[in-house]
Amino acid sequence: MSDTMRAVLWMGGAILALSSMAVSGRYVTLEHDTFELMLYRSLVGLVVVLIVSRLTGTYRSINPNKFGWHIARNIAHFSGQNLWFFAISLIPLAQVVSLEFTGPLWALMLAPLVLGEEITRSRVLAALVGFVGILIVTRPFSEPLTPGVISAALAAIGFAGSAIFTRRLTRTESITSILFWMTAMQAVFGLVCAGADGHIKMLAPAAVIWVILIGLAGLAAHFCLTSALRLAPATLVMPVDFARLPVLALVGWLLYQEHLDPMVIAGGVLIIGANWANLHAEGRRSRLAQETGRLA
Repeated sequence: MSDTMRAVLWMGGAILALSSMAVSGRYVTLEHDTFELMLYRSLVGLVVVLIVSRLTGTYRSINPNKFGWHIARNIAHFSGQNLWFFAISLIPLAQVVSLEFTGPLWALMLAPLVLGEEITRSRVLAALVGFVGILIVTRPFSEPLTPGVISAALAAIGFAGSAIFTRRLTRTESITSILFWMTAMQAVFGLVCAGADGHIKMLAPAAVIWVILIGLAGLAAHFCLTSALRLAPATLVMPVDFARLPVLALVGWLLYQEHLDPMVIAGGVLIIGANWANLHAEGRRSRLAQETGRLA
C-alpha cells in the first residue's frame, strides 16, 4: 500500500473521531454546559496522555519551554472548542461543519502575523470565495443571525488561531509535550470557567461514556492527522477532511431528522472549493520552489 493511501486511511480515522465528538458532544450538552464538558473532557485526555507517554517513554519530552506559546494556543483552542460544542447543540451539524471549514481561510490571514508567511494571490482569492460561501450558509440579510451560527463562525476563528500556534510549536516541541499542555491547561481553564458561578455539576452517570468518548476521540483525531501528515503532503491530506461535511450532514439527517438545507450544502461546497484550490496552488508553488532549488 502506498504512503498516500495510508495517509488517506489515517484521515478516515480523523474524520471518524471528529464525527464521534460531534455526536457525543450533542448528547453531553443536554446534561452539562460547555465549560463543564471541557473540564471533564480535558481530564480524560490528561490521564490518557500521562499513561501513554509513560508507557512509551515520551514523557521525557514534556517541558515548560515555549510556555507562552502553549498558553496562546490553548486559549484559542479552548475558546473555539467551547463555541463549537455550544453551536452543535443549537444548529444542524452540517451548518456547523460548513462554518468550521472557514478556519483555514482565517489561518491564511493570521499566518503572516504569527509565522511571517507571505500573503499570495491564491490565498486572497481563497479568502474572498470562502467569504461568499459563509454568506450563503449564514444568509445574514434574510433572517436574524442566531447564537448558534455566530458561535460556529467564531469557533472557526479560534481553531484557526490554535492551528497557527500549533504550527509554531511543532518547530521545537514534541507532540507529547503539546498534548500534555493542551489537556492540562484546558482542564484548568474548564475548572475556572465552570466554577465561576460557584457550582460545578458532577458528571451525570448517563454522560460518563460520552465524555470518555469525547476525550479519546479528540486525542485520536490529533494523532491520526499527525500520522497522515507524516506520510503525505498537506495538499493531499487536508482536503480529505472536507468529507466531514456530507458525513455529518448524513448523521444529522439519520439521528436528529435535520433537514438537508440546499443552501448549506451549496455554501459548504464553495468553502471546500476555495480551500481545495488554495491548497492545490500552495502545493504547486512548493514543488516549483523545490525544483528551482535543485537546479540552482
